[in-house]
Amino acid sequence: MLSKDSATYQRVAQTIDDFMSLDLTGVGSIRHIRDAVQRRQPGFNCMGAAEVIATRLRDQPGPVLIITGFPEGGGVPETDGPVGAALLARALFLGFGVHSIIAIDHDWDAMMRATCMGAGLSPRDLPADGQAVGIDFLRPVYIRSLEKDDTRCHAAAHELIETSRPALVISIERPGANANGLYHGLGGRPLDGMVGDADYLFNLAKQHGIPTIGIGDGGNELGMGVIAQDLPSFSPKARDCGIPGRGGVAAANAADHLVISNVSNWGATGLIAALTALLENPTVFHDAELERRSIELCVGNGGVDGMFMAPEPAVDGIHVDEWVGLVHTLRATVLRTLGHTINWKGDQGDWRQIK
Repeated sequence: MLSKDSATYQRVAQTIDDFMSLDLTGVGSIRHIRDAVQRRQPGFNCMGAAEVIATRLRDQPGPVLIITGFPEGGGVPETDGPVGAALLARALFLGFGVHSIIAIDHDWDAMMRATCMGAGLSPRDLPADGQAVGIDFLRPVYIRSLEKDDTRCHAAAHELIETSRPALVISIERPGANANGLYHGLGGRPLDGMVGDADYLFNLAKQHGIPTIGIGDGGNELGMGVIAQDLPSFSPKARDCGIPGRGGVAAANAADHLVISNVSNWGATGLIAALTALLENPTVFHDAELERRSIELCVGNGGVDGMFMAPEPAVDGIHVDEWVGLVHTLRATVLRTLGHTINWKGDQGDWRQIK
């Protein structure tokens, strides 16, 4: 485990957060979001989440529940979220030996399974007893479908928390209800009837003392209530979505730890990078081509890009070729910072690094 007091820890944690602060989409909001998070939740963002995960799984090894899925037009799911969820489940398995349960709306089940296969995981139905058990000679991930109506969605939430007993709950690019309990897209469009009430599941986890982590990029995602009071100062629809009586798009529910980035999948990659560094285990960080395959299988099985609103191999308007380059660069940078490089004498380590 990388020592928190070491110069390497400080350097790699800051480097990862710097990558997450890049305005990849050109929208301009990430700087404001980053500053707001630092006011409400000071410290390293991605490494802070990695510390939460490592501490919790050390004290209570068990499954991790990941919630994802965000609807675009017609209720079709976008690529941002599911890809990050699948790759994060892979990292948790390789880093800690724990299994993940991915909760997603029932009509997006096939897309989620294909995305997981792209990430190098074997999707399985969650058994009736709710136990996410290991399978010899297989790298499984368990899928639990959520219904759209509140009654059945809430019943599923109780089953997951009380029978699966997750050690952690992580949401990534999942709509978060506003103060009126309503879900919206970032531009103000209502999502009524398009998603199950995952906020109920998040709150139930909190009531059971289960730590929660949220990953988001705009302010309307589950867990981003951490900065709900700050969002109206720079996000036009945060307070008022434009439809009388509905309120704004800002998510009210605050995660115990919030991870932010310009694109939520990129935030998941930042968390994976932090886990890789903290555990000093390069295997945890996926190869960039695995991300390509996961994105392509996602769009090939019902996912759409959140900018083009079509089944194009992209995430938030950024083509898969760009993601491959970004992931490759971040992974290589993290490993170099950890000393995984060969110097001029043929020894491991870079003599130029500040000790």
